[in-house]
Amino acid sequence: MAKKADAVQHEAPAGGWGSVAGMAKVLFREKPTPAALGTLLDQNKAGGFMCTSCAWGKPKHPHAFEFCENGAKSTLWELTSDRCTPDFFAAHTVTDLLNWPDYDLEMQGRLTEPLRYDGATDRYVRCSWDEAFVGIGASLRCLEPDSVVFYASGKSALEQSYLYGLTARFYGTNNLPDSSNMCHETTSVALKKVIGSPVGTCVLEDFETCDAIFYFGQNPGTNSPRFLHPLQEAVKRGCKIVTFNPVREQGLVRFINPQNPLQMLSGQATELSHLYLQVRPGGDIAAIMGVCKHIFALDAARSLTTQASIIDRAFLAEHTSEYAAFERTVETTSWTDIEREAGLTRAQLEAAAAVYAEAKNVIAVYGMGLTQHVHGSQSVGMLVNLLLLGGHIGRPGAGVCPVRGHSNVQGQRTVGISEKPELVPLDLLAGQFDFEPPREKGMGTVEACEGLLAGTVKGFISLGGNFVRAIPDHERMEAAWARQELTVYIATKLNRSHLVHGRASYLLPCLARSEDDVQADGSQSVSMEDSFSHIHGSIGKRSPASTSLRSEVAIVAGIAKATFPPHPKWQWDAWTADYGRIRDLIETTYPDQFKDYNRRMFDAGGFYRGNPARKRDWKTETGKARFTDPTVLSAVGVGDAPGRYHLITMRSNDQFNTTIYGHSDRLRGLEGSRMLLLMNPDDMIRDGLKQGEVVALMGDAGDGATRAVEGLAVTPFNLPSGCVGGYYPEMNPLVPLWYHDVESKTPAAKGVPVRIQKIAR
Repeated sequence: MAKKADAVQHEAPAGGWGSVAGMAKVLFREKPTPAALGTLLDQNKAGGFMCTSCAWGKPKHPHAFEFCENGAKSTLWELTSDRCTPDFFAAHTVTDLLNWPDYDLEMQGRLTEPLRYDGATDRYVRCSWDEAFVGIGASLRCLEPDSVVFYASGKSALEQSYLYGLTARFYGTNNLPDSSNMCHETTSVALKKVIGSPVGTCVLEDFETCDAIFYFGQNPGTNSPRFLHPLQEAVKRGCKIVTFNPVREQGLVRFINPQNPLQMLSGQATELSHLYLQVRPGGDIAAIMGVCKHIFALDAARSLTTQASIIDRAFLAEHTSEYAAFERTVETTSWTDIEREAGLTRAQLEAAAAVYAEAKNVIAVYGMGLTQHVHGSQSVGMLVNLLLLGGHIGRPGAGVCPVRGHSNVQGQRTVGISEKPELVPLDLLAGQFDFEPPREKGMGTVEACEGLLAGTVKGFISLGGNFVRAIPDHERMEAAWARQELTVYIATKLNRSHLVHGRASYLLPCLARSEDDVQADGSQSVSMEDSFSHIHGSIGKRSPASTSLRSEVAIVAGIAKATFPPHPKWQWDAWTADYGRIRDLIETTYPDQFKDYNRRMFDAGGFYRGNPARKRDWKTETGKARFTDPTVLSAVGVGDAPGRYHLITMRSNDQFNTTIYGHSDRLRGLEGSRMLLLMNPDDMIRDGLKQGEVVALMGDAGDGATRAVEGLAVTPFNLPSGCVGGYYPEMNPLVPLWYHDVESKTPAAKGVPVRIQKIAR
């Protein structure tokens, strides 16, 4: 039997000198020009440059340094002095490069010239922009529109996203998947159903007056570190944070503010979470059920006294529907079932309910730990149920707050990047641009992958991103990818997706957001939407990495001009010359949300595009906020079985999405390798595993397919029994394409059924 190993649990706080050291390491490695420091000073400030990392809000009154560790890494990573020129590709075949680690590919630096794939030499070779556009246009004209996918990364700004959506629809398809399909599409579907809005109801100022924050499945220390500032201020004034997460993340435990000299010198951290409950993967439905069950009991007890009611019955009567069914389910669900599925005790959940009961204003924050499950939509619905009980939606200091990932992933949906035609004002676009838009539902990420496997997808255009590496089942997907006629990648740096190509393939280098985008009418600005539905302008000032680079707007327009015949209302040259004209188009298409767009885009703190649910205007089928009655207590799609674990895929501290900045996961105390299998120490003893033992992780979804990731070093870690952890995207081969949220088709990457296989010595 294996000797018990102590679980790795890093106790150093988030922020502090570790954060400074993390930024410095990237600065010294990338060696940007000294002007890059000026970009950091302008970052996330009105009239400056908006970070390309997360979508956290930008305050009206920013700090002197309004950037975080990962935001700085993202900026410095793009402003590197390294260059990936055509000479690099002349020295390496694509087949050879496929064997390189993701990190090594991106560390080659900025792409400098347009390239096309040459099958005879198995290399990307230099081509002119005209050659690339003509070749892409010719290929597109030979393909059926519904056989082509137009994918968009959530990093692209509103202006190019709007033009990209138009281009796909002018071409004749609604095949417009984007990053949200893989992360927060569950939010868009579930919130739209229950409150009538596909996005959160909070604004940044709500964190100044909330009394309690219920926090589910999101790690601000790594994914949105600037969030730690309002969390710290909230705790200092007495707000209580109740955290539900299988992983004990330091970003929700302790924080030293790098902008507070006293904290930095003293090392005295702020303790953040009042309660930290390590719920089982997918156990959030049961956990919230337990909290609601005790709220009912507390409220009943208060009804016998003069204490104020916890449940806002006047709000329920006026603003909600379907409460009775939910109430019956809570009352009839046993504590035994709740404790089993949540992996928490009744006492722990009652303590959480007591925090809720004493709070006047409650905010519910969540991330992909809640959404990336087979029944993730039910998890989101349950969280909304909890808020509705006390009337905590539609007033200041309260509401639901999904934390988005990429900087404009929410905004892209706002301006038409959607495979769902009912979400886009197609009739208005038809009149605005004198064409007949396609009306059929397009492909989201899962459907696009299914089409690739079936051979019905013949072309793939990618506006940024690393699609092939980010998707589930990607070993099967890579094998199918080469059957396509055309692949087009618009990017700043080389990544693995670019090496998985169709018969004709083009790699088109674009400007970074931080670089000066000079067009015919002068330097251009762009804009994006944060998690709080505020629109922010951004202008780059750094010299481009290469004189051959073009902006994403210019590239999209160049492809469109080469594909479509001239049309008097399709003014690609004019739109490229002045992005203000594109913003005028957006305002025409969405007049209520983008009124006076050009005038307001550099307002301090951004301008708010509005949210009816924040004003208790419920755009739902019932005209009210809807309670949902959960049909399951666990959100995972494949239940427990002897020897089965549920895998949580995670990002490291040295990572943003698929971009790997280094091999340090400082906030978890893990260094040097990403090929780790994190395990509860008691589970290691039960399975006879030793620390450092190398094993394989096998898929256990029950569909007969063989899925495996080998070469994982067993590492004791503070996790609930029955689950294991590993890094994304390395663990993606274990996620079946069909294993996704029932309603939104978001891949269920936070509760993947797996088994551990020992390696024969």
